[in-house]
Amino acid sequence: MSEKLPVIAILGGTGDLGTGLARRWAQAGYQVIIGSRTQDKAEAAAADLQKIMAERGVKNVSVRAADNLAAAQAADIVAMTVPFSHQKSTLESVKDALQGKILIDVTVPLVPPKVARVQLPAEGSAGQIAQALLGENVKVVSAFQNVAAHHLQEGKGLDCDVLVCGDSKDARAEVIKLVEAAGMRGFHAGSIANAAAVEAMTSVLIFINKQYDCHAGIRLTGIEE
Repeated sequence: MSEKLPVIAILGGTGDLGTGLARRWAQAGYQVIIGSRTQDKAEAAAADLQKIMAERGVKNVSVRAADNLAAAQAADIVAMTVPFSHQKSTLESVKDALQGKILIDVTVPLVPPKVARVQLPAEGSAGQIAQALLGENVKVVSAFQNVAAHHLQEGKGLDCDVLVCGDSKDARAEVIKLVEAAGMRGFHAGSIANAAAVEAMTSVLIFINKQYDCHAGIRLTGIEE
């Protein structure tokens, strides 16, 4: 008997990063819910994604739309891909719906206009902010900050590793399964406190991308496949 895959919601999932993750998880057989602050915006993003996937010959995928609260309520695992400025308000709006679940926080504390400069919050990291706000009954896992949305949108092989931080090893393992389903390698990278280093690396990569006109990621060496 095959394992039943969890339903995944992506809050604030209408942008390039959110729809890129949605595409890859849907291709891997997961049911995906794209969430947004408004139902209309979520439906438009889901329709566009379904059209693109159909044009590229990807069939039998499950992608639907909902507002953020309904998406969080319906999902087994929730990912959040909102700007740092909207992180707290989004979490507060879905806090009750996240209890007992895993939250994959993809938030990066970028402070425009100097997004290529590391500017971590006083709390340490966006991941730590989420864990403190939601409480210990929500297993916050920080991941995917160093992956270029451009590559996720390509829908094919991706030469990039994902560092996964969180206080629950079991929750990190579940997220690593989703990293692998999206076509990348995932690695346990310690507690949620370590998310600060991963989030900071995003600004470094933004600087590198601008300097070399590329979409750089990270790759770990010295680890056997």
